[in-house]
Amino acid sequence: MSYIPYATSADYAQYGSGNIQPEELDQILHNASRQIDSLTFNRIVGKGFDNLTDFQQEIITESCCKLADFLHDNADLLDSALNSYSVNGVSMSFGGMAVTVINGVPVSREIYSLLCQSGLCSLSMKRRCFPS
Repeated sequence: MSYIPYATSADYAQYGSGNIQPEELDQILHNASRQIDSLTFNRIVGKGFDNLTDFQQEIITESCCKLADFLHDNADLLDSALNSYSVNGVSMSFGGMAVTVINGVPVSREIYSLLCQSGLCSLSMKRRCFPS
């Protein structure tokens, strides 16, 4: 069974910016979906996307499209090992934008806030979201 991303090109047309070229889109949506799995502690994988509420599915799909845009638009910054730079007393620092890193995943605070509305991001919510 192969991995199915949480958003399709049709979803991206609805929720995304349109900045990603069609030939790149499937791979970037796949990467964004995998990062959403990390941000949600693999709860979606465990429960099954189709077993989530319609509201949760919509939030996850929209978050996936927005995260794909974020990953695409900031690829050079996110792939850079450089965090700060200084020459002759003038310095620049990177990472000051509204970005947070959760479980090793860099994500904009806006996208993470949207994804949190699904109820799948907090460790303390495990019992409430998925009762035994």
